[in-house]
Amino acid sequence: MINQNVDALPNLAHAPIGVFDSGVGGLSVLRHLVQLMPNERYIYYADTKNVPYGNKSADEILFLTLQAVDWLCKKGCKLVVIACNSASAHALTALRERCSVPIVGLVPAVKPACQITQTGQIAVLATQATLQGKLLAQVIDEVATPMGISVYKHFEPMLVPWVEQGMPITHQVADLLIEQTSQWRQMGVDVIVLGCTHYPFFRQFLQAWIDDNAVPMTLIDSGVAIARRVQSLLAVFQIASPDDAPHGEPLQFYASQLTDDVQMTAKRLADMSVSFLVD
Repeated sequence: MINQNVDALPNLAHAPIGVFDSGVGGLSVLRHLVQLMPNERYIYYADTKNVPYGNKSADEILFLTLQAVDWLCKKGCKLVVIACNSASAHALTALRERCSVPIVGLVPAVKPACQITQTGQIAVLATQATLQGKLLAQVIDEVATPMGISVYKHFEPMLVPWVEQGMPITHQVADLLIEQTSQWRQMGVDVIVLGCTHYPFFRQFLQAWIDDNAVPMTLIDSGVAIARRVQSLLAVFQIASPDDAPHGEPLQFYASQLTDDVQMTAKRLADMSVSFLVD
C-alpha cells in the first residue's frame, strides 16, 4: 500500500497536490491546475533520468510510475495527478488499487474530439505506449466506434525530446510535424488530439501553421478536463485548500536528474515561480 491518509481531512486541506511526469511535459497540465486552483500548493516530480516513457515496456513504465507516486505520497501529497499519458496507460489501475489518496490519470481527449468533429475523422498524436495502452483502446471502442468515427494514430519518437530541447522551429522534427498534419488534412481529419502532455507546448506553433493555411482543423488536449476533475475530487473529499490560503507559492520542482537544461526548460514552460529542490 502506498500510504497517505485521506481521512485526516484538516491536515490534508493544507497538503500539496502532487504532479508526476516522465519529464517537463506535465507542466502543461500543471498550468491548468494552477489557473483553476491558485490557492493550492503543488509538488512536481519529473523522472528526467528515464525520460521518455513512450518507448519503454509496460512493466518498466509501471515500475517507474509506482516509485514516483510512492515518493510523492511520502512528501505528504493529498492527491496525485499522473500528468503522463504513457504512465496512465500502464499504471493507473495498479495505482488506484495501491494508493490511499485520489489518483487522477490522463487519457487522450478522444471523447471531446468525437463530439466536435464534422468529418468523422480524428487523429491521435501520442507516444507508442499510449497508443498501445488499454485506456485509449477502451475509449475508442466505447465512444468513437459506435459513432462511426475513424481514429488515426501516430507516434513520432522525436517529439518529446524536441519539446525538452526547447522546440526550435528550424529542427527536422518541426518539419515532420507539419508533414504529418498535411497528410491528415488530405485524409479529411478535422480534429487532432494532442495525446501527450509534452505536446500542448508546440500547440501554438502548429496552430499558426493551421491558421496560415486556412486548414479547417482543431487541436485539443486533456489539460482543462483534468484540472476540473481534480477540483471535483478535492470538493468530494473535502480537502480543498481554504479560500484564504496564500496565492503564488513557488512550485516545488524535483527531478530524478536535475541538470541545468532541465531547470532552464522548466522555468520557461512553467510560467510561474519555480523552486528547484533536491530530495
